[in-house]
Amino acid sequence: MSLKYLIDANLPFNCPPWQSEAFIHVSDINPSWNDTDIWLYAMDKTLTIISKDSDFSNRILFSVPPPRVIHIKCGNMRLYHFNRFVETNWEQIAQLSDNHKLVNVFQNKMEGID
Repeated sequence: MSLKYLIDANLPFNCPPWQSEAFIHVSDINPSWNDTDIWLYAMDKTLTIISKDSDFSNRILFSVPPPRVIHIKCGNMRLYHFNRFVETNWEQIAQLSDNHKLVNVFQNKMEGID
C-alpha cells in the first residue's frame, strides 16, 4: 500500500484506522510546518490532508485537487471516543474522499463537496 493520507498535527497519530503505510503524520515529517508547508507537501505527493483545521477546507474550495481534504468537525472529544468515532466511520469517510475534493465529517453526518 502506498502513502495516501497526511494527518495534521492537531490530530492524534495513534488512531486505529490510521495505523498503516497509507498514513503519515505531520509530526513525523516536520512538526514545525505551517499550513502552507503541509499543503505544498500534500500537493506534491498527491496526499489527502486529514485535519480539524478549517484553513484547509476553506482553501480547497478554491483549488483543484490535489490535495484533497478531510475536515473533521466533530468538536472536542476524549481520545477514546474520537478513536472509536473514526474507526466506526473511516470506511465511509475514505469512500467519500475518493469521490470528493472535500469531506466534512460531523458527529451525526458526513458530506462530500466537489
